[in-house]
Amino acid sequence: MSKIGKNIKSLREKLGISQDRLSKLADISSNTVAKLELNDSPNPTIETLQKIAKALNVKVDDLLG
Repeated sequence: MSKIGKNIKSLREKLGISQDRLSKLADISSNTVAKLELNDSPNPTIETLQKIAKALNVKVDDLLG
């Protein structure tokens, strides 16, 4: 799992939300969230990272570690 994927999963779990809920909050597919967390999509776009960060109420830098 990539550092980004680990960080997304950790932050998501701290908030107690599912991958599906995060995908809805970030307006991205649940498949994208799953792939990021499993490192199947190691190079997310800045737009995707911004959406996830906003949904998790963190900065993009927090996702990047």
